[in-house]
Amino acid sequence: MTINEKQDEIIEEFDLFDDQLDKTQYIIDLGKKLPPMPESKKTDGNRIMGCQSKVWVDAELKDDSSTGTRLYFYGDSEPTAQISKGLVGLLIRVLSGEKPEDIANADLYFIPRVGMGNLITSLRAGGLASMIERMKAFGRANT
Repeated sequence: MTINEKQDEIIEEFDLFDDQLDKTQYIIDLGKKLPPMPESKKTDGNRIMGCQSKVWVDAELKDDSSTGTRLYFYGDSEPTAQISKGLVGLLIRVLSGEKPEDIANADLYFIPRVGMGNLITSLRAGGLASMIERMKAFGRANT
C-alpha cells in the first residue's frame, strides 16, 4: 500500500465511529498493538521533544533488492501515555516501510480528516507535530 492508501484506510476506520470518545479509545487501542521498542533504543537522542510525555522514535534503513531502500520506524511511549503511543503507532503505520523520499514529502492529510484537532489537546498536537517532523527528517537524511 502507498502512504495515501494507508491514510485513506485510516480515514475509513475513523469514519466508523460516531463520537470522539470512541475515536480516542481507538487511538489508545492502536497504541496497545504497537510492538515494544527495545529499551536500548529509548535514549535521549530518540526522544521526541515537545511531547507532553516521554515518546521515542527511531528508524532503520533497509535495502531490499526488489523494492529498493525503505525506512522502518519503531516507537514507544512511557506506559501512562497511551494516547501518545497510539499517535506514534498511527504515524508508524502510515510511514514505516516506505521510501525515504516519500516519507520526507508525505502530505499527512489523514490527521485533519479524522478530526485529530478535536481529539487531542494542544500539547499533544505539538508533540504530534514533533513526531511528524522527526520522521520526515529521517526520510530527508536518507534520500
